[in-house]
Amino acid sequence: MRRRQAIAFLALVGFCIALYLWFYKIGIIGKLQCGSGSCEYVQTSRYGALFGVPVAFFGVAGYAVIFAVAIAGLQPSQLARRWPTTALALLSAGGFVFTLYLTGIELFVLHAICRWCVGSAVVMCAITAVALSGWFARNSPS
Repeated sequence: MRRRQAIAFLALVGFCIALYLWFYKIGIIGKLQCGSGSCEYVQTSRYGALFGVPVAFFGVAGYAVIFAVAIAGLQPSQLARRWPTTALALLSAGGFVFTLYLTGIELFVLHAICRWCVGSAVVMCAITAVALSGWFARNSPS
């Protein structure tokens, strides 16, 4: 139960970061508070969108789904069920792989680091660590 609570909290933090970046990308926010200028460079690069959709929106949607699954898994009728743990492990693993891809683009292609993206990456890594530890604990032979 505590793992699902932690994941829900972390997903909410990640959602807020991604929402901030998405609002910038769609023009609601005029300037990102970054301090280095790299955030704007990363967000406005050709890698700031995937299939014509801002990458930050994928973050908004991904964190929202993870949050919803974690909250659903906290319902009394779902606490003993296996599906929330498995779903959280799969969703977070997918988010982790996507985060690795985006971080690789920042480091090796753009040569710029967006501090907000790093924050999101740290949150996704934490979610993945908690989700996979829960999955392994649940599925290990007793």
